[in-house]
Parts: sequence; structure tokens; C-alpha cells
Amino acid sequence: MSADRKALNPQARAFYEQAQAHGALPAYQLTPAQARAQSAADAGGNGAGPPVAEVRELSIPARDTQLPARHYQPHGARGTIVWCHGGGWVLDGLDGADAMCRLLANESGAAVVNVDYRVAPEHRFPVALDDCFDTLKWVAQLEDSGPLVLGGDSAGGNLAAVCAVRARDAAIPALAAQLLVYPVTDSDLSTSSYLEHGEPDLPMLTTREMAWFFDCYARDASDLSNPELAPLRTLDLSGLAPAIIVVAEYDPLRDDSLFYAQRLREAGNQVTLQRYEDQPHGFFTRGNLIAAGNAAVAQAGAQLRELIAARL
Repeated sequence: MSADRKALNPQARAFYEQAQAHGALPAYQLTPAQARAQSAADAGGNGAGPPVAEVRELSIPARDTQLPARHYQPHGARGTIVWCHGGGWVLDGLDGADAMCRLLANESGAAVVNVDYRVAPEHRFPVALDDCFDTLKWVAQLEDSGPLVLGGDSAGGNLAAVCAVRARDAAIPALAAQLLVYPVTDSDLSTSSYLEHGEPDLPMLTTREMAWFFDCYARDASDLSNPELAPLRTLDLSGLAPAIIVVAEYDPLRDDSLFYAQRLREAGNQVTLQRYEDQPHGFFTRGNLIAAGNAAVAQAGAQLRELIAARL
């Protein structure tokens, strides 16, 4: 371990040791349906989030379907965050992100719309991306939506990042911010962070698991170099919304986050990094189990509150 890297957070280690003891299997050893069932059972262990003034279920029209979504409305809400959940483009996520979305709504003072986009391999690239972008356009048409923010974690961070580029180029209101939580930004599985953290001794995200997720999501090998799947390969990243990027050290996607932050800065965008040197992938949505998760959500929420206020 390098001198400047902290040991894995004890709460995080305890969580993954418990998962290991309970026989959690990596997604690539399961069918997509089995992986979703395991993820749903795991989500039940996250615990409840804080009360929010109003929580209701939505049905959002997309190009050829209706998408389930969950709307969180805090008191005096200003602005709306469209949230794209994580799960490797394969796992469902409304319940898994519920506690985090409640806290994010309260801390940011903005409504949160958590969209249940269609997942792979039943719906391959770019279906999930189109679903998230259609959701953003639908929310933008609401009279009370206020300034808009895109957010997401992991594969959801990938979808949010690409939707932010689409939003720049489309005739919808400019975004106030983008919140990218350890986003997937490239399909390169040979970065230093993959080499350092891609084979952990605990059931955390692995290189092999990411390869499985890519295989489920991409239609063929050519998709892996498409900037709408690998936004780090986007030629022009100028003129994008201010970005808050959350980075976990014990994460194969660490360098995806750092490289994308660098590209955004080089293109002249405002970027704020939240680095957590002792945290693994996934900690942001496990705040009831890993205290740093709730702290990270609160910090990001406070920053979003300021960025939204600047647009009012």
C-alpha cells in the first residue's frame, strides 16, 4: 500500500466481510435475473432513509414505453435532480437508491426524480441512455422543475455524464450542475486503478465484473469505443454544466473519475472533486451502513444547493 493511501474504511470492510460470509456472488457468476434478485435483497439491508415532505411514484413517457420513477419533494424545493441509478446497466435501482435519494433531496433542497430506466441485456445500449435523456426532457417541461441537475452513480454516472453532453447540444434548458459519483467513463480495463483494485479479497467491484457488465450492455465491440458509452472519448467536452465528481480510492473506476475530471477541466469546465481515500465503490448509497456515504451525500447536496441558487 502506498504511503499516501489510507487503509480501507473499517465500516466498509465490515460490510463486505458480512456480504462474503452470507455467500454473495459476483454478478458474472449469475444470470442477469439472479444478479437482480441478489441486488434487491442486498438493497433491503441499506435501511430506510430520512423522511421527505412528499414521495410519490411517477410514470414517465419515453419514446416507446412508460418508465417508472420515484419523485422526492422536500419542503420549499428549488430545482430538480434527475437521478440515474447505478448497477452496471443491468441491475434495477429504485429501491437500492431510495435512502440516498431521500437524503440528497433534503440536503440539496431540490426535488429528486429517480428513474427506473430499462436495463441490459434485455435492453442494450443505447436504450438506458435514451430513457434517461427522455426523462430529463420530460422533467424540463414541468413548470415547477426549476434549475435542472443530472446525477448518477457508477453506470448511472456514465448515463448522467453522456446526458449532460446531449443536453448541451439539445434545445433544453441549460443544466445547473452534474453530480457524477464514481462514474464509468471509459471501457479501458487496464488503468492503474483496475490493476490496483480490480481483484479485491472482498466481494467488491472487480475487473471481471465490469467486463461482464460491458458485455451485457454493449451490442457489439464497436460500442465500447462510442463516446456515448465511453464519454472520456468525447472529442469536445467544452461548455458543460459544473461537475461534482465523487471518487473512491478502493474502486477500479477511480481513474475513470479522475481522468474525466481532468478532461472537463482542460475543456474549461468547473469541476469539484470529492475524494474519499479509504472508501470502496458503492459507499455513496450505503450511508446507513458506511457513515462516510451519508457525509458524502450531504457534502454534494450542499454544493448542489449553491449551484442551483446561482441559477435562480
